[in-house]
Amino acid sequence: MIMSKSLTSLLEKMPGAIVENLQDIVIENIQEDSRLVTKGDLFVCRVGSTVDGHDYIQAAIEKGAVAILLTKDVDVPDNVVKISVEDMHKTLESVVPFFYDYPGKKMRMIGVTGTNGKTTITYLLRDIFRRAGYKVGLIGTIKIMIEEKILPIHNTTPDVVFLQQILAKMQAAGMDYVIMEVSSHALALNRVAGCEFDTAVFTNLTRDHLDFHKTFANYALSKAKLFDSLSGKDLVKDHKNAIINVDDASSKMMMEHSNCHIFTYGIENKADLQARFIDLHSDGMSFAITGTIFNMKLDLKITGIFNVYNVMGAVGAATAEGITGDIIKQSIEAFHSVPGRFELIRGGQDFAVVVDYAHTPDGLENILRTARSISDKRIITVFGCGGNRDRTKRPIMGRIAAEMSDIIIATSDNPRKEDPTFILSEIEEGIITAIGKKKYEKIVDRKTAINEAIRLAEKDDIVIIAGKGHENYQILPEGTIHFDDKEVALEAIKKRLDGQQ
Repeated sequence: MIMSKSLTSLLEKMPGAIVENLQDIVIENIQEDSRLVTKGDLFVCRVGSTVDGHDYIQAAIEKGAVAILLTKDVDVPDNVVKISVEDMHKTLESVVPFFYDYPGKKMRMIGVTGTNGKTTITYLLRDIFRRAGYKVGLIGTIKIMIEEKILPIHNTTPDVVFLQQILAKMQAAGMDYVIMEVSSHALALNRVAGCEFDTAVFTNLTRDHLDFHKTFANYALSKAKLFDSLSGKDLVKDHKNAIINVDDASSKMMMEHSNCHIFTYGIENKADLQARFIDLHSDGMSFAITGTIFNMKLDLKITGIFNVYNVMGAVGAATAEGITGDIIKQSIEAFHSVPGRFELIRGGQDFAVVVDYAHTPDGLENILRTARSISDKRIITVFGCGGNRDRTKRPIMGRIAAEMSDIIIATSDNPRKEDPTFILSEIEEGIITAIGKKKYEKIVDRKTAINEAIRLAEKDDIVIIAGKGHENYQILPEGTIHFDDKEVALEAIKKRLDGQQ
């Protein structure tokens, strides 16, 4: 993929910029990581929470940067163009999509937003559209995929520079569709600038990210921006659709922000797509979809009421984009799982072990309700809460775990810079309000906690390991280490079966 633009054309997108050492040059690429800079690039100096791009100007110049975009008064050599702007975010929102020729306007784009369910819905949709014969790019929490090519990702929705680079690569590779998880942070910070979404899915809205948004109302308004964009200015594609879960209390707000065709889905409330005759079991589920669009009976390899909603959201989006019912049914019935989403860990044990990404009160309640619906044996729950994040959900999650589990082990998630014992004390406040005579432990070390849960498990019990799911790292006050719940669980199961526990 080769992109280039004259510096003059880029400066036209930066009204008010102060330019020094102006030259008639061509910019070959835009980079904000000095390690990725090559000859002819524009280097962006963004000030982040832990890294200041201005500290890497010299490194970028040594790598070949010919122009620097900055917000601080830093000296640069006379042979390098210095571009000073007041608002870096707004500048990048305008310049970067233009530089890459607006790839998000040249492919069909489906955005999925909400507190829970985004990853599963995007994976379901990827399978459906590929079965229908389309080439599909996926951008999500776990990874980026350009058909079968896999790229790593660090935010649910990447920043505007990285996102536009990825979209340009997808367009160059001939993708017909891009299916993307769209986070509230990305919408609030407009990381999706330059993208034109065609179909947007709303899953649900529960307490999360209030450390960033401050209030639930702000959180909801951020999500609603995705639906505002379906009828925004400068749209070049037709046929816009909003897919809304009407069982969620925030659905009315999302519909009010959707000036386009709306498909509704739900279980409890009347909807265009309605789930009926739901039968959940440990290794799958079945239910019927009825409503104004079509009737369909599904026998699936995934389970849980939350997955009924995920399937309905995917069916709604695929239907809105013109995929036939036969293809949708074939694809969803062949779907197995998403890594770290109610993922069964099988090591030959006579009890179930489930790893799940649930890290919100609603997410934890969903998986525990599912576990309770498929087994009358004990539920042993291992979970924690992230550090330097919304503290208000800690006692709430403690209470939920205590009310819905038989044995509770509170442990570290990603404590980050916080004292993990303090996090556990806040979780404990919720546990003790609902504990009764149930057993609970606080174990700071997550590996020890998982080993203890598996040691305690008896035949047909369900061990739930919640919070990290697909993640293969843990962020501790001392730094980041490799940590994979699935690996630790399998090792603990093996030790138990070998008689070492």
